[in-house]
Amino acid sequence: MNLHEKYILRCIQLAKNALGTSFPNPRVGCVIVHNGKIIAEGYTSAYGDNHAEVNAINAVKDKSVLQNSTLYVTLEPCSHYGKTPPCSDLIVKHKIPNVVIGTLDINDKVSGRGVKKLKESGCNVIVGILEYECKEHHKHFLIYQREKRPYVILKWAQSKDGYISPSDKKEKKPVWITNQYSRLMTHKWRSEEQAILVGTTTVFDDNPKLNTRDWHGKSPVRIIIDRKLKIPKDSAVFNNSAKTIVICDHNENKNIRNHIAIERIDFTKNIAHQICKVIFKHELMSVIIEGGTKTLQTFIDENLWDEARVFKGNTVLNNGTKAPVISGKVFNTFSILSDTLTIYYKND
Repeated sequence: MNLHEKYILRCIQLAKNALGTSFPNPRVGCVIVHNGKIIAEGYTSAYGDNHAEVNAINAVKDKSVLQNSTLYVTLEPCSHYGKTPPCSDLIVKHKIPNVVIGTLDINDKVSGRGVKKLKESGCNVIVGILEYECKEHHKHFLIYQREKRPYVILKWAQSKDGYISPSDKKEKKPVWITNQYSRLMTHKWRSEEQAILVGTTTVFDDNPKLNTRDWHGKSPVRIIIDRKLKIPKDSAVFNNSAKTIVICDHNENKNIRNHIAIERIDFTKNIAHQICKVIFKHELMSVIIEGGTKTLQTFIDENLWDEARVFKGNTVLNNGTKAPVISGKVFNTFSILSDTLTIYYKND
């Protein structure tokens, strides 16, 4: 690993500190190096606040040294005014002579313009250091910009014999297949993504809250598929702990409260694609789909998913609702005490 790669890798590590807080901005990391030493670091603040480059530059007490420094960043510095001024302008202002970028920003407002502005100012720019790793880190943002849809994560837990729930349930609550540590991890994931989606049957069977009560962080926006608007108003998904979007097939409002939005789609065709359009419309960059089998299989059958996180517990149910059928490349497999977690990526 050369020096450029070493510092970009540090940028990626820093950027992970913005997980769950920077949306809809990308999670960018930045370091500034002077005379072979890192003199400042930064990562993207919560939306509306400073970008990574600004935080790193602000951390340098003696700004004069910037004129003999190199700035490393995971993603091309922005060149347009949004919630904050362009980062490329700030770099030019401080006459930073060298900028090393992991990957270009494909946002139409940036895409190459940041690099162009830097080069026109006389800055030496290098692009494409650890590009694969940077694209992997920024995959949510890149999918959102390129395909105009959220990054789709499928998640479920299945028993040792391949069921996600038993046939008969005595109570309207989840039947736990996995251990408490696996369940804790799912709450951590919820805090890291912008939305969570389930179907009507899951709400009727489990009455889930779909929040992050077991982990520190913001709860995701809840998206509920309720074709005929038949889910009871006192269901937990309609409490005020998070915003809820209900997807149905008609325009009836049914006196929905103000933290609940109603969206209509055509359930006779391309359901998953239409749902993703709704999520994109609400400017949500990512969604975890937690069930049930019919909903998960709909996204699998329409080939509209990016990642699947599948737990397998030691519980044996003997009968019930079969787990979804998925094919993809196994990215990794972990043991969580008695449980196994397999991460799949969709085949290219």
